[in-house]
Amino acid sequence: MTLLTPGTQVTVIVPLSGDKVTLLIAFICVRSSPWTSYSAYSYFEVVTICNLIMILAFYLVHLFRLYRVLTCISWPLSELLHYLIGTLLLLIASIVAASKSYNQSGLVAGAIFGFIASFLCLASIWLSYKISCVTQSTDVTA
Repeated sequence: MTLLTPGTQVTVIVPLSGDKVTLLIAFICVRSSPWTSYSAYSYFEVVTICNLIMILAFYLVHLFRLYRVLTCISWPLSELLHYLIGTLLLLIASIVAASKSYNQSGLVAGAIFGFIASFLCLASIWLSYKISCVTQSTDVTA
């Protein structure tokens, strides 16, 4: 979903809602299951919650149009860096969680939802890059 501000050429990208939901489901699955490795699943929990909080923070920035007030921050660049780093950490956490699950159904489900959330974050990066790199034509009459 994109929010276009009338009169300007700035396109603001709001992240997909699917990645928020899958991150929350992954966190709940891992949190409610008996753990086989404390460090692996605490890392998974931290990564999922931090990603969820940052996605919601960017959503609120776009919702309340704070990017107009805080012009010293390059919002497209900060969002791109957040998604790149967050997706990489989430992918690593999902791989570690999948390798340490030992057939615990809740932990396996959490790892699978972590992989799905990683894919959705990658799709969000790709869509944001694709939409923001489209050149906008201007109607200039001489």
